[in-house]
Amino acid sequence: MAKKKEQQKILRITLVKSPIGYTKRQKATVRALGLRRLHQTITHEDKPQIRGMVNSIIHLLSVKEETV
Repeated sequence: MAKKKEQQKILRITLVKSPIGYTKRQKATVRALGLRRLHQTITHEDKPQIRGMVNSIIHLLSVKEETV
């Protein structure tokens, strides 16, 4: 019998605070997520790697979880 397909979670990540004045490492994390401008929103699959990046700069971001 076929297994039920799991629902994928999507993270909507928005840059709400400027990384100016923060460490180079935090700025690099913002860029690695694909964020370039304030109030820009991107979507990523909910993976442990992405969660770790988000948690390291959570003070700069707004994150919403959605299921597909």
